[in-house]
Amino acid sequence: FSACYRIMGAAQIKSKDAKAKAAAAGGKGKRKKWSKGKARDKLNNLVLFDAKTLKDFNSQVPKMKLITTSTVSERFKVTGTLARAALLGLEKEGKIRAVTKHSSQVIFTRATKA
Repeated sequence: FSACYRIMGAAQIKSKDAKAKAAAAGGKGKRKKWSKGKARDKLNNLVLFDAKTLKDFNSQVPKMKLITTSTVSERFKVTGTLARAALLGLEKEGKIRAVTKHSSQVIFTRATKA
């Protein structure tokens, strides 16, 4: 029994240098690197309508079921301010009608003939 105990203990004995190296290396694992975050591409949207975009806007928007500033801005690559102003213009002409009006979001739909 004692011989077996000594052999097991002998394998575990370390020198002072080995103990120092093990202690120093213990906390230096691979650290988590913080991600820089996902970079978004800058949108290069139009500030004023050009002839082609205005023609497409006037023909397509009155046929859409759900019309919001963001959908128009996304589809026609125009700024939100321009989209909002253009939608108000279409509403005044009677081509679209407002479903709900909120302080920050207006939802339009196509004008029905009924």
